[in-house]
Amino acid sequence: MKKYELFTSIKVGSLALKNRIVMAPMTRCRAINNIPNDLMATYYEQRATAGLIITEGTSPLPNGLGYARIPGIFSEAQIFGWKKITAAVHKSGGKIVIQLMHTGRISHILNMPEGAAIEAPSAIKAHGQMWTDAKKMQDYPTPKAMTAEDIISTQAEYITAAKNALEAGFDGVELHGANGYLLEEFLSPASNVRTDKYGGSIENRCRFVIEIAAALSAAIGKDKMGIRLSPYGVAGDMPNYAEIDATYDYLSKELNKIDVAYIHLVDHSAMGAPPVPMEMKKLIRNNFKNALILCGGYDKETAAADIENGLCDLIGFGRPFINNPDLAIRLEQNQELSQNLKTELFYSADAIGYTDYPNYKPPVVHQLN
Repeated sequence: MKKYELFTSIKVGSLALKNRIVMAPMTRCRAINNIPNDLMATYYEQRATAGLIITEGTSPLPNGLGYARIPGIFSEAQIFGWKKITAAVHKSGGKIVIQLMHTGRISHILNMPEGAAIEAPSAIKAHGQMWTDAKKMQDYPTPKAMTAEDIISTQAEYITAAKNALEAGFDGVELHGANGYLLEEFLSPASNVRTDKYGGSIENRCRFVIEIAAALSAAIGKDKMGIRLSPYGVAGDMPNYAEIDATYDYLSKELNKIDVAYIHLVDHSAMGAPPVPMEMKKLIRNNFKNALILCGGYDKETAAADIENGLCDLIGFGRPFINNPDLAIRLEQNQELSQNLKTELFYSADAIGYTDYPNYKPPVVHQLN
């Protein structure tokens, strides 16, 4: 039987991973009061057969808590909560990195603590709505344009959050530079019309992301750093623009200079977004010498093929990990995947549709007498 590279070990930065299957970050909204809890520990431990788990988006500061019930990593209670989660994953033989996600303008004040502010590169309102527990669906508000001082303080809070993550036992940190949140808002001319050194040219629009990646690499080690990108993604009211290719060409070269451990490139075409062109994937692969994770709509065969043809080093799986907590084992052993995915419970608050999906159980064969 063929041994797929997908199931072989790999070193990514300082992380020795048992296979090349990555559990992609997925917001699940179970962090009551924005504090990680025992229910979340069970959820992540159940999925520790992945080579690498990337957590749900976790805010580095109060201003980034735009969604209902998402976790943070800026308070002692949050650090303590995450310690239980990382310990559970490590006990089961897994590796886990935290994804730092500042939601930027994709926020609502009803989801945020008192005193928080909705900030973005520019005061440009996103089209669309988001859920709030207090008043259900609400329009996105117009964000406050970040001042130079806001940029400095936000970068400092990212550094503190990354250090907190290591204190909490994480194996590394992933910056969320995708899906229309704060970092991508700086990258795109649709959401960034600044006239200072953080706006205008490609180099200026990439500056905020590059500065944070460099600062975190210096603070916790570049071998523990990754970043997620979504060129051609349209989440968060991010229209495509003429300079996409040139922007990510420049950004991937700069990330290569910083020498971060990995780039995590997500293609949302399986969910209806424009596909990331193969030329873009190959461009980033060529520009960036460390590990490349590709994510979006993969199955076992396509995942194995893209690793074996050299397009990437690891594959991220998202939704299949929800209803198949033992996905890595199921894929390796050719076990049937569950199709029972309760999408209506993705963002609810309790264990139903979260930790109640079973591991694979072989069918019972009844012998005829």
